[in-house]
Amino acid sequence: MSDLQEGPLNPVGPAPAPKPSRRDERRRRRMRRRRGEEILGWVLVPVIVLGLYWGVSSAFDMLNTSPGQVWDQLMQVKAMMEKRGV
Repeated sequence: MSDLQEGPLNPVGPAPAPKPSRRDERRRRRMRRRRGEEILGWVLVPVIVLGLYWGVSSAFDMLNTSPGQVWDQLMQVKAMMEKRGV
C-alpha cells in the first residue's frame, strides 16, 4: 500500500511536559509563599504603624498631655536623679 491509500494523518499534540521533581515543586511553593509574604508585609506593616501611631496619639489625648511635656518631665526626673547621686 502506498501513503496515498492510507488516508489523512492524525494531528499529533505537543508532548506532555515531564512531571516536575519534588525539588522543583518545593522551589515553586517557596517562591509563591515568598511572594505572598511580601504582599502581606506591604499591606500589614503600614496598618501596624498607623495603628501604633493612633494608639499613642489617643493615649496622649486621654492623659491630656503631649510628647513634648512627657519628654520635659522625664528630663526633670533625670536631673533630680543626678542631683541625688543615684
